[in-house]
Amino acid sequence: MKLRTILLSASSAVAMFGMAHAETITIATVNNGDMVRMQKLTDDFTKANPDIELNWVTLEENVLRQKVTTDIATKGGQYDVLTIGTYEVPIWAKNGWLLELNQVDDVDDLIPAIRDGLSVDGKLYASPFYGESSMVMYRTDLMEKAGLEMPQAPTWDFIKKAAEAMTDRENGVNGICLRGKAGWGENMAFLTAMSNSYGARWFDENWQPQFDTPEWKATLDSYLELMNNYGPEGASSNGFNENLALFQQGKCGMWIDATVAASFVTNSDESTVADKVGFALAPDNGLGKRANWLWAWSLAVPAGTQKADAAQKFVSWATSKHYTELVAEKEGWANVPPGTRKSLYMNDKYLEAAPFAKMTLASINEADPQHPTVKPVPYVGVQFVAIPEFQGMGTAVGQQFSAALAGQKSADEALAAAQQLTTREMTKAGYIK
Repeated sequence: MKLRTILLSASSAVAMFGMAHAETITIATVNNGDMVRMQKLTDDFTKANPDIELNWVTLEENVLRQKVTTDIATKGGQYDVLTIGTYEVPIWAKNGWLLELNQVDDVDDLIPAIRDGLSVDGKLYASPFYGESSMVMYRTDLMEKAGLEMPQAPTWDFIKKAAEAMTDRENGVNGICLRGKAGWGENMAFLTAMSNSYGARWFDENWQPQFDTPEWKATLDSYLELMNNYGPEGASSNGFNENLALFQQGKCGMWIDATVAASFVTNSDESTVADKVGFALAPDNGLGKRANWLWAWSLAVPAGTQKADAAQKFVSWATSKHYTELVAEKEGWANVPPGTRKSLYMNDKYLEAAPFAKMTLASINEADPQHPTVKPVPYVGVQFVAIPEFQGMGTAVGQQFSAALAGQKSADEALAAAQQLTTREMTKAGYIK
């Protein structure tokens, strides 16, 4: 009896010692559905890692960007794991702000386009939680009613023709819904990707702004024509969430936006058109580039953390194949984080549950962040330019184009203002003289 008591006491002491020395890591993340789901499933991680406790800081996207950018730039050290995107990773890695990841599960299984966007000089600095491109989502019933058939790889001319044919104002149906809300990650994500397909670019090889070119003029004119003639009222206030709601309510014939939206329009109780949705690649103009972007919400470890090993263990768990299977078990295969691993798109259970899977993968593979435009450019990034100054410039240009959509200025005035402000900022930053 005494021996058993001694053993129990020793066991309790070890447990108490372990709890006393548990390491707490703070994770800054975005308040979207996939990340909220991850927090609910973290018992799986803590059971396997009882010496690591998790502290969550969950923020709205714009607030998250501001706080993690400020923290890492000032070496504040508030966070041990950061949720950041494809835009930040190459910039921050080159600044020495991120640690190279060396515990990621099966790196070779990562989709090459996604992996490349999170790497610098072949080294991985963030592990993707979910990846996305953009594609056409459309109402199959309205397309059939219009007497048209959506090609797998449509042109902008076809999109315009279909938008006109599907518009039914009397019944509240807009032929097309596109982002109009100002922001580098809102309307400019769409318009920059669209401009790539028109042969436009933000800067030439010498960093000279290019908004005074015929290619940008054609891009903005076509966008305004589509939205003014076949888009919803008040479109200059619509971003991803607003257009998602419109499409789910049956008020859009077509919607060109993030591939991650596919599960929301086909596998959600909120979608009134779930059984009437088809998918196609983002449009092109026959120039060799489609209007699709590339993005990944990813987990990274800041260089200033004092808990690098624990942080890397968490990143490895959250972005692993094991985590994908955990979500499938708890929530169903259609709800697993998409767009990161090749193996997911060879999984028959996923392909059966997700009718959008193959088009999502094809859209991601179309994107090339190293060569995003028809003409040569000195930058990396498809729907953004991977330089620190882009956030401010992108939002400022987005405000000009949103004003044009609202009828507050002409396309020519918006483009002239965009050219002026980008020239000023690039000169100020020392890219041009």
